Amino acid sequence: MALSKLLIANRGEIAIRVMRAAEELGIATVAVFSEDDAESLHVRAADEAHPLPGAGAASYLDIEGVLAVAAAAGCDAVHPGYGFLAESAAFARRCGEQGVVFVGPSVQALELLGDKARARALAGEHDVPVLPGTQGAVGLDEARAFLDGLGEGGAIMIKALAGGGGRGMRVVAAPGELDEAYARCQSEAEAAFGSGAVYVEQLIPRARHIEVQVVGDGTGAVSHLGERECSVQRRHQKLVELAPSPTLRPEVRETIAAAAVRMAASVSYASLGTFEFLQDATHDDRFFFIEANPRLQVEHTVTEAVTGVDLVRAQLRLAGGEDLSAVGLAQASIPLPQGYAIQARVNTEEMQSDGSVRPTGGELTTFHLPAGPGIRVDTFGYPGYRTNPNFDSLLGKVIAHAPSGGFPVAAQRLSRALDEFRIGGLETNASFLRNVLRHDDFLSGAVYTRWVDDNVAALAVTEEAASGNGAARG
Repeated sequence: MALSKLLIANRGEIAIRVMRAAEELGIATVAVFSEDDAESLHVRAADEAHPLPGAGAASYLDIEGVLAVAAAAGCDAVHPGYGFLAESAAFARRCGEQGVVFVGPSVQALELLGDKARARALAGEHDVPVLPGTQGAVGLDEARAFLDGLGEGGAIMIKALAGGGGRGMRVVAAPGELDEAYARCQSEAEAAFGSGAVYVEQLIPRARHIEVQVVGDGTGAVSHLGERECSVQRRHQKLVELAPSPTLRPEVRETIAAAAVRMAASVSYASLGTFEFLQDATHDDRFFFIEANPRLQVEHTVTEAVTGVDLVRAQLRLAGGEDLSAVGLAQASIPLPQGYAIQARVNTEEMQSDGSVRPTGGELTTFHLPAGPGIRVDTFGYPGYRTNPNFDSLLGKVIAHAPSGGFPVAAQRLSRALDEFRIGGLETNASFLRNVLRHDDFLSGAVYTRWVDDNVAALAVTEEAASGNGAARG
């Protein structure tokens, strides 16, 4: 049954992205907005828009409030976007109880993959390696015992058992750091996911972050659309994403993709999702499953660029009851990646030389988007819009695709696009992103997940500051 009216339970650029795919399929769209978010561009982009009670993120997390709008507007489906309720099994369950299609995985898949201990166990059942770590939630004494057991030079990562997105994570490289890191990780996990349960894994000092894009139709049929590399991170928050990885050897690429498909097929995965791995940058045949994200990813854009597949359109068609073959995503039908694509996240923040960020905000007095061959911008900004500190700092995603010429051509194209992106009225991290894209380590594939943290003093320097010419451009 094709979908006819879709509520997008999100805001900003991802809500607009979903609306565009829905419009092309003839699906009417409904936006929701909190009391302090009425000026967001997604409100204007929908066929109709309805307010949610309250302000800030809490409004978009209000399951009953969202479903009340869906019922009043006559929606037969809800798309959660990413963040907010996207990985909520409780929300997916309530959608089903109300007779509304949840555009995403099944309740069972959300419950399983949302619990990192259960996801690690699933990997083990299918001969997919995982990092040495605890089997479930641990107390402080158990975390200390695990760290001590690694011996001199050993380090651990403390992680929230629920949730993801880089929150509720702390590196501990010395016993004296453990107490504070454990307490902070628990506090962040409780605030972000409603559970302070944490577990620990052994840390790989130099790791690449590789994720495989999968798609399934709920029958056990699962395909993959290649991998993305997300190694450029600041304190576990992704900043620059690539497709495909310029460093993976073909045999390692095939092995990782097969592992992701095997795990997804075993749970009869439906919709879009990613299975994420760490690859040891010093021994590139060693990789480890770390988590699955059962939702549309922020960085889905680079996969779309190199494959030519509209992932959101496919997601909506699958939710309407079509299978992988009908939407052209049986494995044999998926095209090989053409060239390279890179995405940069433009945030309303400035990177500081100590690795911290200074939040920025204000009214966009100028907002001129870049253009040219191979350039895409997903944003909700416009001249006159005032940013809202109650929400995520992401202002826009700039994507560059170079179908030929190699990875450096894509990096140069994206750097040029960031030069063209004129943002007035507030500062952003665009200067930092340009420094990343022009760095020899990035261009040669020598980055790893802690590379930004290890080189932040140099990367945070603006071009204007380096030349003594004053403030940076947006």
